[in-house]
Amino acid sequence: MKQHIGWIIVATLVFYLLSELIPFLQVLPTLLGWLVFFLMWSTLGRGPRKQALLLLGIGFIVLFFSACKGVYLGWQQIFAVNLPLLAMFVAVSFLSLTNTGVEDHALPRGKKSVIKTAIGTSLLGAVINLSVLFVFGDRLQKNGRLTRTQLIILARSFNAAAWWSPFFVATGVALTYAPEMLWQKTLIPGLVMSVIAICVSIVEVCYFRKEDFSGYPFKAESMTIPVFLSAIVICLHYFQPDMSILNIICIISPVGSIIFMKCRPRIETLHGFIKTKMSSVSSQFTLFLAAGIFSAGIKSIIHVYPELLRLEGLAFTPVLFSIVLGLMIIVGIMGVHPVVSISVVSPLLLPLHMDHSQLGFLFLSSWAIANSCSPLSGIGLALVSRYHASPKEIIQNNWHYGVMMWAIASAMNIFFFAN
Repeated sequence: MKQHIGWIIVATLVFYLLSELIPFLQVLPTLLGWLVFFLMWSTLGRGPRKQALLLLGIGFIVLFFSACKGVYLGWQQIFAVNLPLLAMFVAVSFLSLTNTGVEDHALPRGKKSVIKTAIGTSLLGAVINLSVLFVFGDRLQKNGRLTRTQLIILARSFNAAAWWSPFFVATGVALTYAPEMLWQKTLIPGLVMSVIAICVSIVEVCYFRKEDFSGYPFKAESMTIPVFLSAIVICLHYFQPDMSILNIICIISPVGSIIFMKCRPRIETLHGFIKTKMSSVSSQFTLFLAAGIFSAGIKSIIHVYPELLRLEGLAFTPVLFSIVLGLMIIVGIMGVHPVVSISVVSPLLLPLHMDHSQLGFLFLSSWAIANSCSPLSGIGLALVSRYHASPKEIIQNNWHYGVMMWAIASAMNIFFFAN
């Protein structure tokens, strides 16, 4: 069945959308998602496999213990809690079909190239996600390597989009684990954080790091598709606020990708993409399904021992926000995927009855900052494996950035969310 894995993954998206209209169909995308998990298990690397086994092991042990104590959450909360995220992963993966080759042969240099590369990486990455990192990186690398300043600009600018982009998986995670979060309430502070992050990186590379910079030679029309698709999502969510932002993205992403697809013929290109490229999201299926089991275990043990893990008597103050954000960034830099730390923190903080949009901003900030600074994040591993970046160098280049953005995010929380 592995040769049909791409179609199984797409079927997960299709049946998820159908289950939103016909709820009893939810069992189908759930079974398909777990089928991908088992079929692709053998293709996982050692690191992801160990992390998934750890999450599954702890999650199932705790769930079994809780069931013995009379607490059972139901199969949907155990096996399907992250199903919307899987559907979003599949949907946004289609956006790589809108990529186009670069005709320019010379790489622009100087401060303007830093600015253009930073803004281009963030805006394109906001829509077509991780693939833009490889498009830019492959064009900029020399002898299989990127310079220190190129690594800084690419990683930070790409992750800055996590603060605001509806197409970023970080948004889907935040909406899942802060269920009453209003995306429009995190959009403005997220955009401000993204602009600050990009500006900090540009200033650092242009004025404090005395290295020659070769930038990406993209054209202004490269921005058309990302801006247009983002505008559609924003407008549709504004006029249809009852429609889930996740569902909007799951619909708009594939449809927009087919409309703006660069290669022809469309049907043949789409068929080839599903058959050969779609399987690349299978590792995300593994992590998110395992994290869902782990999160369900945390929720169930809270029901068993409410006095043990609940933060009774505490208010979600700016100080608590800063402490939790700092801890999430630290464990993220150590290699714990943000979805794992978010799945742990969410059931602990939700009983405090804070503004879910504030909680969502916390999750988005931890995702954007930790992924920029860690050599063990998905972005960091891509830079290490594909462009031979040094893990030590990634931390040395970005630890001060992480501290600065943690402080700014804490201040932004006070300005936008603290009453």
